[in-house]
Amino acid sequence: MTFASLHCQPASAKPGAFHHHAIAGLLAGLGLILSAPAMAKVEGDTITLGAAVSLTGKYSTNGKNTQDGYTLAARRVNELGGVKVGGKAYQLKILFYDDESTSARGAQLAERLINQDGVKFVLGPYSSGLTKAIAPVTEKYRIPMVEGNGADRNLFTQGYRYMFAVLNTSDYYLREAINLAAEEAQRAGKSPKSLKVAIAIENDNFSQDVRDGVVEDAKRWGMQVVIDDKLPPELNDMSVTLVKVRALKPDILVVSGHEKGATLAVRQVAEMHVDVPMLAVTHCDSAQIIEKFGKGAEFTVCGSQWDRTLRYSDRWFGTAEQYAQRFEQTFHYEAPYQAAESSASVLAFVDAFERAGSFDPDKVRDALAASDLMTFYGPLKFDQSGKNIAKSMVLYQVQGGKFKVIAPTKWASSRIIYPAPPWSQREAASK
Repeated sequence: MTFASLHCQPASAKPGAFHHHAIAGLLAGLGLILSAPAMAKVEGDTITLGAAVSLTGKYSTNGKNTQDGYTLAARRVNELGGVKVGGKAYQLKILFYDDESTSARGAQLAERLINQDGVKFVLGPYSSGLTKAIAPVTEKYRIPMVEGNGADRNLFTQGYRYMFAVLNTSDYYLREAINLAAEEAQRAGKSPKSLKVAIAIENDNFSQDVRDGVVEDAKRWGMQVVIDDKLPPELNDMSVTLVKVRALKPDILVVSGHEKGATLAVRQVAEMHVDVPMLAVTHCDSAQIIEKFGKGAEFTVCGSQWDRTLRYSDRWFGTAEQYAQRFEQTFHYEAPYQAAESSASVLAFVDAFERAGSFDPDKVRDALAASDLMTFYGPLKFDQSGKNIAKSMVLYQVQGGKFKVIAPTKWASSRIIYPAPPWSQREAASK
């Protein structure tokens, strides 16, 4: 294989000093070949993508997930014969640098990839913050970037033409919960307009985006938002909101406050025995609510970007489950959604190269803008801002002590249990 995996500036290097080295174990395990940065462009039968990812610093875990997702996709494309452009097959390789989990380094490395290494196509970093640092650089040089790990919808209000995101933006994290509640109301012969929504969020950009998406879809269905609270900064008490929930009896309570918010919501709803037909939160999987609260977490609904049980499939990996198995066989840990969306970013480029029939960056950019592709990760189709408008967020529900995918309903493995049983009924059943 002619696939290169490089990164620069490890934690032990002096600031500003660049040096390249092979990620020895990874390269050996994948049979990858080291290539000099001078080759980091379309030459011969090789097309090089560039990526600055967080291999050290606070994002290093998810940075490795991102790198592994990119690596696996490129390897798989090469195994299947590479990228077919103009009657010729090209192999993929990726030039990696370590952005050290800092925006300044990310922007600097984007400049290096483009100006020194000759990279014409960029894969995004991990996190919205680093994506915000790199996007102005790729835009300035009219270099297409496909990213899978920057969800802040503010990224898509800047007028960028060369950035495309395969993931859902943060305002979509719990929209599907509203849509699912509407579907269940219709199934029960009720109008969605009869439903009441309660919202409690942390006062940060991510949670505000989640709130705005929920409000927009609630209004679209004609639902009434009866509670719209901001959680206290210390995130250790939401009892005031829950007292209002008892009084106003909303049909869905939406909570967004990262892992702390998920933990707080599940704990206090259980402790106070607050009956609400649907409790929908963000980050409930990473908050480990099942492990922490057991039966107290039952019926909680949580948003996620992807799951291996979804019935998506493509010509490269097959099903989502087959992707997950291949990932685990290669890297020896379970495939997180950060890796899956990173792999999908590579596939978006491959599809665009083949449809463009060219490696001209503007033609590839136009092909990306016209994408209409199904992948193991989900459908890819971008609007004018570069957002993926075809894929839905995944919704889990805790059922029998496990996360079960309940939405999007077309691809789900289980049906939602709605309304959630009242606490009196749950206690009676456990006796």
